Amino acid sequence: MLKWAIIFLVISIIAGIFGFTGIAAGTAAIAKFLFFAALILFVIFLVLGVTIFKKIT
Repeated sequence: MLKWAIIFLVISIIAGIFGFTGIAAGTAAIAKFLFFAALILFVIFLVLGVTIFKKIT
């Protein structure tokens, strides 16, 4: 998911350079959403990993 966020960020930057502001804004919004979704999933799995590790050992 983080890979797709980076891809959309690159597309947004390239579109912004060439003057396609509508496409740049849209892809930037998608990249931001994917980044925060990946960040939230990372935190959830981190908390689950720590709690499950404590239960096993």
